[in-house]
Amino acid sequence: MSASSPQEITRLLVDWSNGDQAALAQLMPLVHDELRRIAHRYMRHERAGHILQTSALINEAYLRLVDYDGIQWQERAQFFAIAAEVMRHILVDYARANLRAKRDGGTIQITLNEAVGFSKAPSLNVLALNEAMEKLATFDERKSKVIELQFFGGLDNEETAQALGISVNTVLRDRNLAKAWLYRELNL
Repeated sequence: MSASSPQEITRLLVDWSNGDQAALAQLMPLVHDELRRIAHRYMRHERAGHILQTSALINEAYLRLVDYDGIQWQERAQFFAIAAEVMRHILVDYARANLRAKRDGGTIQITLNEAVGFSKAPSLNVLALNEAMEKLATFDERKSKVIELQFFGGLDNEETAQALGISVNTVLRDRNLAKAWLYRELNL
């Protein structure tokens, strides 16, 4: 078994959940590249000159993940799903802080890309997208999670299905319905 196999990552996550700090030390180098990919995916949609760089986003997400108490890590997909959610919240927090600091209505823009499947890549305000995703989650949390995992987390259909415990066909259906709802909600 390869040191970075999904099974090894899952084993280390479970060991970490059970209090083994050595497992955490072994785990982080194994998941670093995937965390970097997720962070890069987020950051490529940020405006030029964003104060937070990819490595800083990874570091801050890492610190928050390490501080999560009570999570029983069960698998690799669950870990990366939560990491993607943490990164999204970090960027939203930074966007809110930036708006408070500027008070001139400046916004941080991101682009919905082919990961969500919009044929054209309209520019969006990260706060407006977050608000729309939270609104979607109030009446259909699973559809919101599908978009979050695929757009923000970079998970493919199979990984998304595994993380949410649903079929790939359900992922595809949820993604398409959520895309249409978000498109309408954000007036794109």
